[in-house]
Amino acid sequence: MAMSEQSPTLTPPPKARTAFGILGAISVSHLLNDMIQSLLLALYPLLQAEFSLSFVQVGLITLTFQLASSLLQPVVGYYTDKYPMPWSLPAGMCFTLCGLVLLALANSFPAVLLAAALVGTGSSVFHPESSRVARMASGGRHGLAQSLFQVGGNFGSSLGPLLAALIIAPYGKGNVAWFVLAALLAIIVLLQVSRWYASQHRIARASDPAPALKSPLSRRKVAQAIAVLLILIFSKYFYLASISSYYTFYLIEKFGLTIQNAQIHLFVFLFAVAAGTVIGGPVGDKIGRKYVIWGSILGVAPFTLLLPWASLWWTGVLTVIIGFILASAFSAILVYAQELLPGRIGMVSGLFFGFAFGMGGLGAAVLGAIADDMGIELVYKICAYLPLLGILTLFLPDNRATSA
Repeated sequence: MAMSEQSPTLTPPPKARTAFGILGAISVSHLLNDMIQSLLLALYPLLQAEFSLSFVQVGLITLTFQLASSLLQPVVGYYTDKYPMPWSLPAGMCFTLCGLVLLALANSFPAVLLAAALVGTGSSVFHPESSRVARMASGGRHGLAQSLFQVGGNFGSSLGPLLAALIIAPYGKGNVAWFVLAALLAIIVLLQVSRWYASQHRIARASDPAPALKSPLSRRKVAQAIAVLLILIFSKYFYLASISSYYTFYLIEKFGLTIQNAQIHLFVFLFAVAAGTVIGGPVGDKIGRKYVIWGSILGVAPFTLLLPWASLWWTGVLTVIIGFILASAFSAILVYAQELLPGRIGMVSGLFFGFAFGMGGLGAAVLGAIADDMGIELVYKICAYLPLLGILTLFLPDNRATSA
């Protein structure tokens, strides 16, 4: 009788599995997308020589690209939170393809700016939606998924200068047209990702609607944390703008390197950024994202302060260390922000990707004006202090319980 009165054992629902195939596909797409974008940065010395550009005009190219991508991303993310658009991923890549073709054919500075704007528009669609796909495919391992997604983009960014040095610099800007093949490959991959995204959306609509998710923190604490995170993004991407836009010019002017050698140094830095990206997400899953953010931003300050006074050899070593440490921050920051505002994945992703790109563009323009007026070396002496803003991480709440 006692046995018959026992209640049946309840089996917990199976835990979602991480879809590594989709994460791999979206990471490859990110690689191709950001490789195309980084070609623009790697071509700056060639564009400067062809169109007799000042540093301010070089900064305007970056600003045009970054603003086109940054202003639209939160809007795209907000809209797709309400109305998912799986097929926007390959459609956005078509803008990038058009910008690439125009860049290869550009015969004036305004045409270069238009090409940069088209590439930026493609990026504005790609990043918030692909970040959503990465979270959908994470199986609950959100930091790992974002790191895998980010490492593709950062590795692609590192390939741009290397390929520019090998394929474009020796033969001229017209060889940019060869990279149309990369854009076409990205469109094919994204078509497959979009099919998976659409099927997941159909499954979600057919099942019972999930309860509305709310942050456990008050609105004031959420707003304070978001403000701190945006300041940290400002410090990170303003500093990265000094390297991505002007590192080749710095090496050429201070150490007398050739354009090709300077581009290879830029590739090494960006490769270190790609390697560092892998660390932040999974480590944040284990020990808490706040500690990763703290170590990544503030921890890089000693190396940035030493950089302006270093020899060529030590400049290469220090930039590798800086890139590796600083890169681990973004995945942790993005997932931390997504956990602050659950249910608004697209808007948060668009806001932070857009703000990061916007700060990179603004940084390129401001630092270009400084380089024109007071010399390229002063840029790195000023930017050396930006990572000290990492001390503001003290004001972030510990959200390890929320993420769990």
